[in-house]
Amino acid sequence: MNTAIRSLIAGVTLAASLAAAPAFAGGSVSVNLNPTDPEKAQALQTGLRFYGLAKGIKDGSITQNGFGNAAGLMQNGSGNLGVIHQNGDGHVGTIEQNGNGNACGLFQFGQNTEAHLQQNGDDGACATVQIGW
Repeated sequence: MNTAIRSLIAGVTLAASLAAAPAFAGGSVSVNLNPTDPEKAQALQTGLRFYGLAKGIKDGSITQNGFGNAAGLMQNGSGNLGVIHQNGDGHVGTIEQNGNGNACGLFQFGQNTEAHLQQNGDDGACATVQIGW
């Protein structure tokens, strides 16, 4: 399994486990993946596209579970995949994709996280996992 996919899986697993942990003070932690190597970008794209396939997502999706969340997805080009998943309250997140064949995922857990991701060019990949408390 490629390092980028392993990192994404580890980040999502960490997010799920920390979301269940008790909150002590407000704060957040983020894990960002933005591979510049074409092989690593392709591996991350493959992982995101498998995620999309499992969730029935073709081009883009926003999933919000909680209250007071805000999200936006803007795509200019073709063949792009954008996924925003917010689980918890008070999250703000956007993805903007300019180009073709890009894949990007934003996964927010807990509460009160904020991220704005932008992809320019073709065949890129990115993913961010955030956990707030």
